[in-house]
Amino acid sequence: MPAPRSSTSPATFTGTADYLASADLQDAVNVAVALQKPLLLKGEPGTGKTRLAEAVAAQLGLPLLAWNIKSTSKAKDGLYVYDTVARLNDARFGDRDIRDIQQYIKYGPVGRALLSKTRVVLLIDEIDKADMEFPNDLLHELDRMSFAVDETGAVHTAEQRPVVIITSNNEKELPDAFLRRCVFHWIAFPDLEHMRAIVRVHHPDVEDKLLQTALVRFFWLRKQADLRKRPSTSELIDWIAALQQTGAGIERLATDIPFVGLLLKKESDVQQLVNMKDTTRGLRM
Repeated sequence: MPAPRSSTSPATFTGTADYLASADLQDAVNVAVALQKPLLLKGEPGTGKTRLAEAVAAQLGLPLLAWNIKSTSKAKDGLYVYDTVARLNDARFGDRDIRDIQQYIKYGPVGRALLSKTRVVLLIDEIDKADMEFPNDLLHELDRMSFAVDETGAVHTAEQRPVVIITSNNEKELPDAFLRRCVFHWIAFPDLEHMRAIVRVHHPDVEDKLLQTALVRFFWLRKQADLRKRPSTSELIDWIAALQQTGAGIERLATDIPFVGLLLKKESDVQQLVNMKDTTRGLRM
């Protein structure tokens, strides 16, 4: 059975007021929507992969259903869960008709997306956290946009194919069969000018000199080769908020990186910075 087609022409994604998408990322989203294929996003943490789904849903005017994957997640859980405990309790203590198995079927995010009467955005977040078989276990449902409920024999097929966005932090390799079915995009870390624009979205009133100095410090820190975890965009935004609220000026930034705990989250990285400062008697940009 062929996969369902959308009955409406998709809008074009161009980014939103609070999500500045590069031209390449806009193209990837729009190709995935047009071809009705899952969009697989990779990139280091903090590059906005998860927030992209929120932006796409907002601009296209679609509901967002999110499935945050854990190491214990199973593909079938995203479709539905059969609540055997509730049925057993009803058999022992309740007055419900336990022969109606449908009442014990609880649909997961993927199941709800396929059952939705209207088109939705489905986010499958950090798919690489699950075991190696997880992506392959979703192949049929993502291809055919249908699934069966074994306990009732019902087969559900989507009336509107959802916009599927899948994120990965590249912790595990994904199977080739799964990759063939996706539109792939690597979200590169923003360069200086793009990052400046992103910060301006969140801190429109930040002074130019403070922003420039903070950005230079931030990118200098990211270039340190031995860091176990380089600071991300979200951490930069928090750091600049702290600089603004405390009045830490560019003079202090000239020789120090205040509130470094907002940027560095590993003890070894903080200690490395301390050692560098001791060696140079003041950090130099």
